[in-house]
Amino acid sequence: MSARIYQPAKNAMQSGRAGESLWVLEFERERPNNVEPLMGWTSSSDMQVQVKLKFATQQEAVAYAKRNGLGFVVREANSRQQKPSSYADNFRFGRQENWTH
Repeated sequence: MSARIYQPAKNAMQSGRAGESLWVLEFERERPNNVEPLMGWTSSSDMQVQVKLKFATQQEAVAYAKRNGLGFVVREANSRQQKPSSYADNFRFGRQENWTH
């Protein structure tokens, strides 16, 4: 059984940064999904895919995986690039593009 340890990205619907510091341990899929022929629903007999464990630090997640004998891969989080901007820049004198409503 193998697992993936990562820090989830912020949801597009979120404006705040709550929960960004958590690390998630998620099990890899061992069996493919089954498509039910009558209705076309997708099902799986692999219940470990539903388990998501959250940890405060990466070290805690790695220690849990080692303690339980899980193979794991750690995916480092991408760094955020913030562009500094201010509302006053919309009305700046030397602005290149036209200001429109």
